[in-house]
Amino acid sequence: MIRTLPQLAQALNATYPTRYSHFTTTQAPPFICYIDDGEENFHADNTILVEGTLINIELYTKNKDLAAERKVKDLFKQNEIPYEKGPTIFIESEGLFLTTFSIKLIN
Repeated sequence: MIRTLPQLAQALNATYPTRYSHFTTTQAPPFICYIDDGEENFHADNTILVEGTLINIELYTKNKDLAAERKVKDLFKQNEIPYEKGPTIFIESEGLFLTTFSIKLIN
């Protein structure tokens, strides 16, 4: 099961080429970039009971690619990671489609 950021990175990279934040060289799509987006913790009585790291996973494709999106979704489902999928947008300057998934890893 995926529980840490390095485990997530390894699993994503087994699906498509993956880097934290960005690639330093040109990458052929599909590829993934991910970044942590802060923490969302559960707390009570002035104590943090459960720590969670918010992660945004960006899937870049040449065309609207439902099969590529399904691979990412299946990875989350197999590892019991709830996710939210944002709308797919077209980045005209790059000629790429971007689909963002948001997850939370419980520490």
